[in-house]
Amino acid sequence: MGALDGWRFCPRCAVELSNDAAKAGCPSCGSTYYAQSTPAVSALVSDGAGRVLLARRAHDPDAGLWDLLGGFLEEGEHPLDGLRRELLEETGLEVEPGEFLGTFMDTYGEGPQVASVLNLVWEARVVAGEPSPADDVSELRWFPRDDPPPPEECAFRWVAKFLSSLSA
Repeated sequence: MGALDGWRFCPRCAVELSNDAAKAGCPSCGSTYYAQSTPAVSALVSDGAGRVLLARRAHDPDAGLWDLLGGFLEEGEHPLDGLRRELLEETGLEVEPGEFLGTFMDTYGEGPQVASVLNLVWEARVVAGEPSPADDVSELRWFPRDDPPPPEECAFRWVAKFLSSLSA
């Protein structure tokens, strides 16, 4: 389902919108609304022993599966600030982002609540704190970089592909 599915009326003036799935326009006040992916940030946290820190998701979607640490950006938030905030919330760790590793498209949720997500991924190193699961994380575990969890134990489609590329 697209971001604008179900949009029938302008949120500014309540006139019926023209909607083509990519954008919705108001013929009365001229407002235009665009469908767009939701930005998220993730970190590949690694240690000096060749391991990466993964989180077991506490809630759906994909509850109980392994995921990279991170989450959705708040409106107007710089991606690196969001990355630091999300990791502190989920792990109690302060991190320093390093190399940008790429962008990965996926979806979040199911049915009418599904959203397109643009995942921005960085390497990160711990600068302070001890890992402790919090927020929407039920467990934290270090995995050898070249031996991640099997794909069926990974959250979302992009995570297993990304992790397997680390050992390639």
